[in-house]
Amino acid sequence: MSISARQKMYIGYYIFHQLLFRKRKYSLVLMLEPLYRCNLKCRGCGKIQLADKVPDARLTVEECTGAAEEANVPVVSITGGEPLLHPDIPEVVARLTGRRRFVYLCTNALLLEKRIEEFSPSPFLTFSIHLDGLEDRHDELAGRKGIFAGAVNAIGMLLRRGFRVTTNTTLFRDDTPENAASLFDFLTALGVDGMTVAPAFNYETAPDRSHFLEDREATRNFFRRVFEIGRDRDWQFNHSSIYLDFLAGGRDFPCTPWGNPTRNVFGWQKPCYLLNDGYADSYEELLRDTDWETYGVGRNPKCGSCMVHCGFEPTAVMESLRNPFRVFGSARHYQFR
Repeated sequence: MSISARQKMYIGYYIFHQLLFRKRKYSLVLMLEPLYRCNLKCRGCGKIQLADKVPDARLTVEECTGAAEEANVPVVSITGGEPLLHPDIPEVVARLTGRRRFVYLCTNALLLEKRIEEFSPSPFLTFSIHLDGLEDRHDELAGRKGIFAGAVNAIGMLLRRGFRVTTNTTLFRDDTPENAASLFDFLTALGVDGMTVAPAFNYETAPDRSHFLEDREATRNFFRRVFEIGRDRDWQFNHSSIYLDFLAGGRDFPCTPWGNPTRNVFGWQKPCYLLNDGYADSYEELLRDTDWETYGVGRNPKCGSCMVHCGFEPTAVMESLRNPFRVFGSARHYQFR
């Protein structure tokens, strides 16, 4: 797996500390949405409609860094909207990495060349570039020609400057395992440090809901075939092997929605990054007052087909620390080449 040894060590120590003090609910990754403005309207996005409701709203630097302190997480994923539209995002990143939090700055890369001088390479900073397919496919989903080429050029620029670079890819019903494998081959050849992948979540507010994978069995079949194709490839995924095994149907487990809380311009989103059933004023209130038992596969129809990493990866990571011997089989199976 492509997660750095330093990050694994920090997260392992963090989980061990939570278990030592018998803390039942704790978070691993903060999903930080400092604004909802975006310079694209991607087909499967469930967030862009919020930009029309609060076009100029954004979190301050203090609110961003305060959220990470409040949740006391080792990892912060900065999403949106397009984070590079936030004028103070370099300062947010600098403060978070300065406090030894691992930051994934998720971007479509349109503004990277313009703003790259405002960032410095750090073992705690990763640029996560959004790429949902090869050129024609990605440009179609993004709704504009040239987006793929710009993202590829940005990846090359970042790597030459010494930044850590991963990609994030969402796969839909009209994708094929063969096309997904071709994308992973291409990204591997580019030299990215890792790839994040997930089946598209069926957002109720997405502009186009006709292309989401039908159900969990369809998702399992899809990823099982992808990983069969990748057996002799050099792919590096920015996931735990247990989560990859989960995607392919090798094992099943419940999501841990509080493992990846979301802080945005409205507050702390209930219950998770994908569903919006209101907001809490604080992280403590989110954990205390959310009726967690009403969410999850088999409990809530909104969760029925979900296999997205923001809910299930925390379960996988926590399981790998609690029962390390169970990891060996998955790790061996998903060690590409």
